[in-house]
Amino acid sequence: MTKKMQLARIEDVKAFVRFAMTRDYDMELSSGRYVVDAKSIMGIFSLDLTRPMVLTAHCDADAELDAAVAPYLYTEE
Repeated sequence: MTKKMQLARIEDVKAFVRFAMTRDYDMELSSGRYVVDAKSIMGIFSLDLTRPMVLTAHCDADAELDAAVAPYLYTEE
């Protein structure tokens, strides 16, 4: 499953990582050519948070994941 999202605030990153740590599958965030573990707060902070990123979750459909990332989904304006 992939979703385009943006974590613009420090609080957003912290909340997302807290949620990601509860999942038993792997997740990555990519921005440009950089890919980091979505469960790593330091990894996420190494990305450019002013740009959208792509979340890749290695799982089947997960309603809790969909609900958790809903506030961070990126929509082009």
